[in-house]
Amino acid sequence: MSSYERPAPARQKPKFSVAITTEGYKNLINNTLGDPDRAKRFIASITSAVAVNPLLQDCDAGTILAGALLGESLNLSPSPQLGQYYLVPFECRVKGPDGKPLWVQDENGEPVKGPSGKWVPVTEKRAQFVLGYKGYVQLALRSGHYSDLDVTEIKEGEYLGKDSATGKPRFKFIEDDNERDALPVAGYMAFFEYLNGFRKVLYWSKQKMMNHADTYSPAYSAAIHKKILAGEIPDRDMWKYSSFWYKNFDDMAKKTMLRQLISRWGVMSTELQQAFVQD
Repeated sequence: MSSYERPAPARQKPKFSVAITTEGYKNLINNTLGDPDRAKRFIASITSAVAVNPLLQDCDAGTILAGALLGESLNLSPSPQLGQYYLVPFECRVKGPDGKPLWVQDENGEPVKGPSGKWVPVTEKRAQFVLGYKGYVQLALRSGHYSDLDVTEIKEGEYLGKDSATGKPRFKFIEDDNERDALPVAGYMAFFEYLNGFRKVLYWSKQKMMNHADTYSPAYSAAIHKKILAGEIPDRDMWKYSSFWYKNFDDMAKKTMLRQLISRWGVMSTELQQAFVQD
């Protein structure tokens, strides 16, 4: 067994709140942004965003900075309240210089086995840039091609099926807000309109959206989500389900609708293409 497969205990990396105050990080930010005032605003905003997220505080500082600089390059805010983009913590396996996974070892230098009898991998928390649906809206409208762009939930009874002649979805929206808010979500609708008048509308049912999340998100299970909605999973166990699909299904659904709509039929600026690839 190589030394990489039986690593020494990983060296504790500094917290982001400490790393961001070091000269190396400050110089990197100043050189990247090129404006001292902008750099100060950036440091203040990203430090605030990390401070309110305990899970993010445990992430590798370099991955937080990389994601935040990407958001800054797109002129998007890291504020969770604005929902333009998020830095999401993920537990990732650590690999050695040879590309092989590293394993936790005991005091004798032997790999530690977990309850399943398998070796326990060395892991670290890393932050990943995740574009919010409001970020998609901002970048699309900023491109100058769209006169209007939006996405919304469709409540039960509002979807009337497809037009027999055009195949376009038809809706009849409930005007009373209180009545509408009380109804369950049946699906999601996104649309855009170009400056020249061309308009495109896309509709997905909620079941189709759950199937999509179940297929493309490794951390999501439609069956588990139904149990969460039904209150069958105790609050003490909710920490296990950290995927944004569990935390805010509607916002993730709206983002998915915009991704599908714009990538298929929309005009994508350079900024929007960059965000699409990095997201």
